[in-house]
Formats: sequence, structure tokens, C-alpha cells
Amino acid sequence: MFSNRTNWKLSRNRLTEALEEVKASGARVLDLTLSNPTRAGLRYDESQILHALSSPNSLDYDPQPKGLPSARAAVTDYYQAQHKVSVNPENVILTTSTSEGYSFVSRLLCNPGDELLVPKPSYPLFEFLADLQDVKLIPYPLIYDHGWQMDFHSLQKAVTLRTRAVIVVHPNNPTGSFVHSHERDILNRFCRQHNLAVIADEVFLDYAHDRSPQQSFAANQNVLTFTLSGVSKISALPQMKVAWIVSSGPQADLEAAQARLEVIADTYLSMNAPIQWATPALLEQRKDIHSQLLNRVLKNLAELDRQLAAQKSCERLNVEGGWYAVLRVPATQTDEELAIDLLRRKNVLVHPGHFYDFPGEGHLVLSLITPADEFAMAATRLLEIAGHDSHR
Repeated sequence: MFSNRTNWKLSRNRLTEALEEVKASGARVLDLTLSNPTRAGLRYDESQILHALSSPNSLDYDPQPKGLPSARAAVTDYYQAQHKVSVNPENVILTTSTSEGYSFVSRLLCNPGDELLVPKPSYPLFEFLADLQDVKLIPYPLIYDHGWQMDFHSLQKAVTLRTRAVIVVHPNNPTGSFVHSHERDILNRFCRQHNLAVIADEVFLDYAHDRSPQQSFAANQNVLTFTLSGVSKISALPQMKVAWIVSSGPQADLEAAQARLEVIADTYLSMNAPIQWATPALLEQRKDIHSQLLNRVLKNLAELDRQLAAQKSCERLNVEGGWYAVLRVPATQTDEELAIDLLRRKNVLVHPGHFYDFPGEGHLVLSLITPADEFAMAATRLLEIAGHDSHR
């Protein structure tokens, strides 16, 4: 009755079962997996946000496949102001999420069974998106040596005649590593050599931990490039469902891609009018929210480093941006077993590294947007378990 593409294992994993048991006991769980900024205790300009959703223009139906001009102009203003990149509004297509953006681009580039090269470790959502688009993901590793780098040797080995694009996450989730300028140059040469596109996920781009501006792939003109982002992370408003695709690259390729993407977008017309009219105001929210979140991230990171300095069993891997930190812990058990142990004994929830396809055991992923007091308490309990158990 059902398609093979949805033939997923839908049973709950052991960590989810353990979490339900702990919550059922009435215990307070300290959550180091928090990814929802609306539950992170931030101060939003509620009146301005709600007022932006009440535009009388929303009563008129004006179907625009790429999105309303005012909303697309707000996106181009963001790139100019935040990243000093000039983006043509005609090369912007609004979507309800970056997931939908991936869907549009996959439909544009891939026939069933074609391949996309995707970094590893990376966010597990990619597997579901690829299944739904009948696309095959081929991983290429990020290697760690005093920081994370793309493994271009593995990229060359992974490419086939069915490869259509390379996905980069800039910065990566969860490693927090940016694609540096020399890597971008090599990537462009690689893609030109094999006639591939670049799909750049930049949802965390504004959260560089050194507060320095990072170059957006929206400025990449060397190869056909699709840059995905949205207000989910930029303005910490995931519930507002405003995202986009910015296309760039050689003119002939760009024109052909835009014409086809417009038909795809016109087929769905998924963006609703109130949200589109509110987009300028929602993007404006980033100016206050960004500082709140980055201050939270840096405070938690400093607290984690302070606690790590007092012991020798665990260490934090280098991170350059984003909302997460990767902790390397003694591999005395599987990461999942350690996460379950930590949950049951200390009421602390973390993500085991295998959720993100780390190549071996001994990795935990921690959210840095957890409220600071809760984060400090959870980190203390985590190190009591991970550090003590390594000496058993």
C-alpha cells in the first residue's frame, strides 16, 4: 500500500524511550539538545512581530511564484547589510523552509536515483529529505585535525556519473566548521571539473563565534550555486516559516535554473500572504535576537571550557560557529548507552554522536542555546558521569 521511499524504521529509539520514562517519573530534565529558540527564554519584540502579521494587503491574493517583491527585496537587503553581497531579487525564490528549498533544488537537479554528495558528520534530516526526493546521498567526510576540514580526496573518490551536486553546510551542524576561502576555491574547481552544482546551507551563517562576518555562498559566481537560509535561525523565528533559495553562478546556467525553479515554485505556491508581507519586519528582528543568542552561546561555551579545564577525561572539539558544541569523551561504552546513562542517573539529555554520523564512538553533541544556569548545571552532571566512568 505504501511507497518504498517511506519505508523508514518508525519505532522509538532507546534514548527516546528513556526520556519518556524519566519525564513520567516527574523528574526535571536538563535539556542539552535544545534547538527551539522560542523555548530558550529569549526576549522577542512581540508587539512588532504580531503587528507585522496584520497587514491589510494580506486580504488580496497575488500569486507570485518567486514570492512577493517586497519580501524578496527584504532578503536582498539582508545580504547587503549583513554580508556585503549584492543579490538580484529576481534570483531569490521564497520557500516555507530550508527543507522545502532542498526539495525544490533536488527536483531541479536530480532524476530518481541520482546522487548528492553530503558532509559527514552532518544533520540527520538529510536522509529523510533524500528519500522523499528519490535521491541517493553519498557521504564525504569532514576530517578533524585541530579543526575540521573538507576531505577533497574522498570527494574525488565519491563522485560518479550520477552525481549532481555537492552539499556544504556553512557552518556545519553539529561541527560548527565554516567552509574556508581556500576550500571554496578547491570546491569550485572540483564542481567545474565534474559539472556539478553547489547547494549551500547557511542557516547558522550569522553566528560566527569570533563575531567576524563570514562570506556567503550567495556571492559564489564560479559554478551554479543554490544558497539556502531563512528566519528560523537568522531571527530565531522557526514558527514563521520564511526561507529562501538564492541562485548564483554563470549566467547561462543561472537563467536556465531560475526558469525551471520558477515553474516548480509556481506548482506549489506554498508561501502565504501574511508571512510574506511580514518578512521585512521579521528579518529586522534579527538585530536584537542575534546578539541575545550569540551572547548565550559564548557564555555557555566559556562555562563548558571552564569546567573542562578542571578535568582530563573529556575535551571539546574546535568550533567556529553555530549553536552546538561537540564533546569528545572516553569511549567506554557506545554514545547511545552513555546518553541513556546520563539521562537516567543525572536527568541530563544530550545527543549521542551517532545521531550525526560521527565515524566512531566517544562523541556527544551539546546545544549552546540552553539557558545559562541550566547549561552550567547540566555540564557539571555530564562531566561527573563521563569523566568518572572513564576511570572504572
